[in-house]
Amino acid sequence: MNFIKSKIKLMVVLLRSIPSSVVALFVISVIAMNILANKTLFMNDYIAIDGGILISWLSFLSMDIVTKHFGPVASTRLTIFAILANLLTCFIFFIVSIIPSNSGEDYTAFNTIIGGTWFILLSSTIAFISSAIINNFTNYLIGKLFKSNPDGKLAFFSRTYVSTILGQFFDNLIFAILTFMIFAPIFWDGFHWTFIQCVTCSAIGAVLELVLEIAFSPIGYLITKRWKRENVGEQYFLYLEGIKNKETDK
Repeated sequence: MNFIKSKIKLMVVLLRSIPSSVVALFVISVIAMNILANKTLFMNDYIAIDGGILISWLSFLSMDIVTKHFGPVASTRLTIFAILANLLTCFIFFIVSIIPSNSGEDYTAFNTIIGGTWFILLSSTIAFISSAIINNFTNYLIGKLFKSNPDGKLAFFSRTYVSTILGQFFDNLIFAILTFMIFAPIFWDGFHWTFIQCVTCSAIGAVLELVLEIAFSPIGYLITKRWKRENVGEQYFLYLEGIKNKETDK
């Protein structure tokens, strides 16, 4: 029980320490990805692009910013918080979709979109948490290579671009395999993708998502510079230091 309480306390301190604008934009981007993914923008035998690509860059850029300043574990904790917020939102959407209406309007399309499909939600949740861990720790490890100037532009852009394309690729790949190779053949009357299709679509999608992040990453770099200059998150770092000191005393 004490272990759970300590983790909740740590999460509370973290959410207080990360600027609310970044937390809000990150949570919104995760929820928006789930909704926008319901519309396919382009599809052929080798690529499928859904509307989520227009906002996914914001999720990964937010994680990169938090990882740079607070570390990969903190960024992963924030990811879990966003996923829980998304699941709560999806649950509310589902309840709304099954409540009958006597207005006389046809809400079939609306209910289909916000009601969602359970295995798509499951696949996207597993894919996103997995890709977030890959993104956050890859970002951190690459940053450790720049010992002479860890806060420079080259360090930030290198760790951001490499971690993003890896994270996005595995996000797309895990989702595609779970949805179109495992669940779809069972629940969508045999419809499925081949593994080659999953890999190809994931790779092309990751490149397109990387291009969008490259366009906006200079903003992320300026944010990390400002956070360091203004000692953002001091309460969180002091709290972590206190935990370390208690463990050392034991």
